[in-house]
Amino acid sequence: MTSIDQQPLNSPFSAATTAQEVMSGRDLSGVTAVVTGGYSGLGLESTRALTAAGARVIVPARRPEIARTALKDVKGSDVVPMDLTDLGSVRSAAAHIRDRIARLDLLMAVAGVMATPELRVGPGWEGQLTANHFGHFTLACELYPLLASADGARVVVNSSAGHALTDIRWHDPHFRTGYDKWLAYGQAKTANALFAVHLDALGKGDGVRAFALHPGKILTGLQREMTLQEQVDRGWVDEHGKLIGADFKTPSQGAATGLWAATSPLLDGRGGLYLEDCDVAGASAPGTPMDDGGVRAYATDPDSAARLWDLSLAATGATPTTR
Repeated sequence: MTSIDQQPLNSPFSAATTAQEVMSGRDLSGVTAVVTGGYSGLGLESTRALTAAGARVIVPARRPEIARTALKDVKGSDVVPMDLTDLGSVRSAAAHIRDRIARLDLLMAVAGVMATPELRVGPGWEGQLTANHFGHFTLACELYPLLASADGARVVVNSSAGHALTDIRWHDPHFRTGYDKWLAYGQAKTANALFAVHLDALGKGDGVRAFALHPGKILTGLQREMTLQEQVDRGWVDEHGKLIGADFKTPSQGAATGLWAATSPLLDGRGGLYLEDCDVAGASAPGTPMDDGGVRAYATDPDSAARLWDLSLAATGATPTTR
């Protein structure tokens, strides 16, 4: 895939579109989905919208009791314990899912962390790269046989405009030489985009297509590691924590692009694309402000995507994608 593929499709939706509008008229009866983080923020909006359309939604959750409480009135949802930073936990959750279903139509990687203090997990891995990328990479590899068994499965990965902060730091992906929480976040979001590119390249022969997306700017639990003053300084909220950023979306609007990626017939036969505002994003030039939208060329580069895939396989020991 090259940047020329990153051309908007003139979708009938926009940045203001809600989850309910995207899903209007959709019948997902018989569809099975896995939504990580599907019990809070954008994930909860996604779970609600999918189940309302008739889908069965399995929600892997680091805090299963909290998840069950949040989803107690959401019929068609089911919680499975899983911690994305613990690959043993990821494999256990995947095994549990494989035991319960014969195919998987939709995998939505919505869970994530942002701008966290330095955290080392596993064999000393950087925490944001692990939670946002390695965990989801391992889960997708473990569930791939179920995806390949479906009739046209889709994998939808939440990236972010934050990918514009940095390419993969090939020389030091785990920040051994000094930690920067925003660069670590940006790298993880670039990894999310590249993951979708190569998964799509490997999976399209089995009918498995993958997409990455920027959901927009939304105040959710994702900002929990930021102080109030940091959010004030960025113009997101006032000193009382009230949202003042003019370009922020509601959680329903923030979930809309992921749901569009999961269900839109406009994306039939396509994949490996980066999406925003319920459409394919255009390519963005180096140095342009991230809030101007679009995707950097390095985040859709197929050679980098293959390189990251190999790095991720070596790191996690995940099973390569096979039926």
